[in-house]
Amino acid sequence: MSTGVVLQPASTKAAKPAQLATDNLFERIKHPSLQRKHPALASEIISTGDGAPISIDPSAFEVDESVDDAGDDSSAAAELRACEVPAELHRWRADRALAHLIPEFSRSYLQQLMADGAVTLQGAPLLKAASRLSAGDRLAVELRPTPQAQSFVAQPMALDVVFEDDHLLVVHKPAGLVVHPAAGHWSGTLLNGLLAHHAGAATLPRAGIVHRLDKDTSGLMLVAKSRLAMEALVRAIAAREVQREYLALAHGAWRVASVLDVDQPIGRDVNNRLRMAVLRPDATGGKTARTTVTLLDTQTQASLVACKLHTGRTHQIRVHLAWLGYPLVGDALYGGRVLWGMTRQGLHARRLRLAHPVNGAPLDFLREPPADFLQALAQSGLHYNAVIPG
Repeated sequence: MSTGVVLQPASTKAAKPAQLATDNLFERIKHPSLQRKHPALASEIISTGDGAPISIDPSAFEVDESVDDAGDDSSAAAELRACEVPAELHRWRADRALAHLIPEFSRSYLQQLMADGAVTLQGAPLLKAASRLSAGDRLAVELRPTPQAQSFVAQPMALDVVFEDDHLLVVHKPAGLVVHPAAGHWSGTLLNGLLAHHAGAATLPRAGIVHRLDKDTSGLMLVAKSRLAMEALVRAIAAREVQREYLALAHGAWRVASVLDVDQPIGRDVNNRLRMAVLRPDATGGKTARTTVTLLDTQTQASLVACKLHTGRTHQIRVHLAWLGYPLVGDALYGGRVLWGMTRQGLHARRLRLAHPVNGAPLDFLREPPADFLQALAQSGLHYNAVIPG
């Protein structure tokens, strides 16, 4: 463990294992009253890039209606889109502006299209992503049928829906399901399933996904079904008004305080670009990351902890626990190993508490861990009391 760390234990004494047998997750984690610091938001359209939200008239797009709608057929013709740069995007970088104008495709994909000569500005090839645009400029983009371009297609799948209304969808994501298309996973993702689940998903950036879970993490996820809800959810998460609780199965007997507030910046590991790591406070690329870790039970080989996220950095719980010296069971990337049949990281997003993004009603969602997690707990001898106090 590094020196110069910021650990803020809520108790100076570690709880004894004997005491933990009667502990309950909801008794040990206190929840403040739900508050709405911001009213439900209505007028702006969600911004997918930097800067304040902007409103873009969908009629600015001109889609070639003659394009063959071939789904995932690799021989499909390219789709041509043309638009005029609105005043709100004056002097924006070309790649950033295109990411706003065509939000269903990633900025990196649009940059590649420019490099390939598939984007024109005033009829001439636009090759430089950093080029500055002016209000009134005419852009044309040839969306070519690459795997990434075809990843945003509807694919029916059985979604485990916990809650749904006109604005909000809460789903229980199984371990193994990728949330958003990316290299190696261009289809069969949650995004593909959302596009098939309801027609409005196609009109929303990322099909309404406002936060993600790692592929091998199970649990509850929030998804917006309207622009109004998406804007409100993004702001609520940023303001830390959405309470997210996880169960984690970690290696080793717990030897630190029973409640820890881990406030350590996270960034890309300079020695392994596939990993994240706790960085020094003055290191370049580190972002504030805070996790409250509460011990539920501990044995010689492993410990069961509850984790409350205050921020949402990539791999945050996995990184913070590994940094403490307690990597997750099954998490090979951060030093964990397979135990009790747990072949994926022992992490489950168990509970979500928030105010409804549109009507403000208090919402509280709970989903217990799946069979592999419960089996590992049973074989480990760790105690988990799932009873919710009245």
